[in-house]
Amino acid sequence: MNSSNTFGAYKLFFATLANDSRLTILGIIRKEPKNLSEICKITGFEQSMVSHNMKLLEYHGMVFVEKKGKFKYYSLNKNTIKPLLDLIDQHTNKYCCKILEGKR
Repeated sequence: MNSSNTFGAYKLFFATLANDSRLTILGIIRKEPKNLSEICKITGFEQSMVSHNMKLLEYHGMVFVEKKGKFKYYSLNKNTIKPLLDLIDQHTNKYCCKILEGKR
């Protein structure tokens, strides 16, 4: 990948994550898959908004969808996104949380 493609890919990736609703949804499905109704119930978000965000997350490979009966279950991409979120947790706990607490 050339440098302009890398930059564009980074912008696309981080723009997808830079949304409060999507970050909330990712946090909810981080431990176990959930269907749309479960996500809506937990978040209080409108179904159309959750559906829109899930499509974006799926399109960008951050979540996967598995149909079980009449429901679609959304799960976090365990190969890339889960380890990345774990690494981000380490970083934010060490630096960002301290900034928010006024300790850095």
